[in-house]
Order: sequence, then structure tokens, then C-alpha cells
Amino acid sequence: MPSFSRLGGLLLCVLAPFLLAGCDAVLLSPSGDIALQQRNLIIISTVLMLLIIVPVITLTLLFAWRYRESNTSAKYDPEWHHSTVLELLIWSAPLLIIIALGAITWVSTHLLDPYRPLARIDSQRAIAADTKPLVVEVVAMDWKWLFIYPEQGIATVNEMAAPVDRPIHFKITATSVMNTFFVPAMAGMIYAMPGMQTTLHAVINRPGEYEGFSGNYSGEGFSDMRFRFYGVDDAGFEKWVSDVRAADDTLSRQVYLKLEQPSERNPVQRFSSAAPGLFEAIVNRCVEPNRMCIRDVMAIDAQGGLGRLGLYNVTTLDPTVRKQLGLTTPPRKYVGAMCTSPDELLL
Repeated sequence: MPSFSRLGGLLLCVLAPFLLAGCDAVLLSPSGDIALQQRNLIIISTVLMLLIIVPVITLTLLFAWRYRESNTSAKYDPEWHHSTVLELLIWSAPLLIIIALGAITWVSTHLLDPYRPLARIDSQRAIAADTKPLVVEVVAMDWKWLFIYPEQGIATVNEMAAPVDRPIHFKITATSVMNTFFVPAMAGMIYAMPGMQTTLHAVINRPGEYEGFSGNYSGEGFSDMRFRFYGVDDAGFEKWVSDVRAADDTLSRQVYLKLEQPSERNPVQRFSSAAPGLFEAIVNRCVEPNRMCIRDVMAIDAQGGLGRLGLYNVTTLDPTVRKQLGLTTPPRKYVGAMCTSPDELLL
């Protein structure tokens, strides 16, 4: 029985490459230029490291075999302790590889910066100066994805589409906890964080249906937090937009507040219209009508804060301080407190 187990393990190792041949290794066969450049970076880095790893492993096995105890023909020289040539070889080769990896990493870090607008569609085509990217606002929710197309005035849940060979400008945020927006076929993952906006510039170069998901564990419904991404031609994108506009539902702020509630395995939803400024309100945590936006709170804090002392600071800034803060408008009047008349309390 033990011999059969060893034989089975050996057979599995031999057949593993053939068993995996039918798998779709999307990271190694991407459909977007950014993902392709990232794939190439992984391959180049791996090959450079293998230039050291393979010789070291090979020589380790060779030395172990050559100088085994039973090999009496191997030269035994216990007094040997130094070789200048060997020292130069041992230190120079890794040093050159580290320099090469550092240079490649530095260049690619700037070229593949997700905040950097695209300069090309692919390796053969540059982006024309008048090309306008498609803007898609992404909201990671518990546990679903909301996509808002501000230019088209539509929104979808767990489904998005984009024209092939057109730059896409993603604006990404989250509602409650940190997630990552990840379409492996198009580009690397980008964090989605509540109260903040992150950015991704990408392009899809081949038509098809792709999977997107979150790569950051975010709770009970994380495993099913997936969406479909369709790369289509211009006509197909216009048809998809028309189909979404024909939907019966609209994404008002009230509907969004209900949609924001945690739910699992959400089906695809389409909204024929979305409330103006909804994404900015989500980022600033002020979708509700009675909540102050983060940007307003920050603006108040920058001018001294609220409270009686804060109001006093804001309203009594001398001209020099106002000039330093960039305040060019006349000082405003503020309500310091809301009081009730003692006579009314007796009623």
C-alpha cells in the first residue's frame, strides 16, 4: 500500500501540467494593456531571479553529489579558504540582478501608476489627444458592486460594460469597510475605502465577458461579491446603455439608502437613471439629507471649527490671517446658538 501511494503521488506530479492545461490562467493571458504590462513585469522579474536560483540549486545538488562521503576520487582540501574569482562571481551576479530589478521596478511603478492617465491603447497604438475616457464610478457595498455612469446617466449592480480600446477612468469608493476592485483580465486590484476616492485608469483590448471581484475579505457575503464585466464594441456598448435606460427602476438617494443595506448574492440590477451628485455624496458620507458632508466638515475645521470659540475665531479673523488662509470674501455672519425664551418655557 505505501508503494502504491508513492506511485500515485509521483504520477500526479507528472500529470499536473497536463491537468492544468485546460485552466484559464487569466493573469498570464490578460485582455487589457495594463494587465498585459503587469504580466510582463512578473515574467521578467521571475526570469531575472531564476538566473540566480537555478544555478544555486543546480550547484548545490552537484556539490552534494560530487563531494559525497562515498566518492573517494573527489579532491579533499581542508586548508582551502578563499578564491578572489569565486568571491567576485558570488557577489557581482546577484548585485547586477538587484540593480536590474530595481531599475525595472522604478520605471514600471511610474508607468503603471493607476492614477496616471493612459498614454497608449496597446503596444502598437497611442491614445489620440482628443480621446475622452469613459468615466465609471464604482462603489463597493456589502456585498455587491454599484456602477454609476455619470455621462450616460445610468447605474447598475453587479454588471458593467465598456467599449473595447477606449480608456476607462474608474473612480472607486466603498460604503462601510475596505474592499479591492479587481478585474484580473484588465488591470491590477485597487483599494476601495469608505470616505475616500481611489482611481484606476485602464483599457480592455479584447471583446468578451470577464469576471470582477473583491480581493479583500470583507465579511460574511465576501465569497459571492462578484460582478460581470463586458468588453464590447462601440455599437454593443450603445445597445447595452439603451437596454439599461429601458429599465423600470431609478437610483434616487432613497433607493440607494435601501440598496446600501447588507445583502448577499444580489442579482444584476439596472437603473435607468441615477441621482445627480450621488457618487460625491457617497464619498463624503452625506447621502442622507440631514447629514453634513465630510468636505464641509473639513472646510469648517480649516477655518477654526465650530462651537462658540470656533465661530468667534472664524468671524474675527484679522485681514492678515484671512489673506494667509486664502479667504477673499467678506466675513460671514454665523448663528452661535439657538435659545428659547424663558417666557415660552412657562407656557
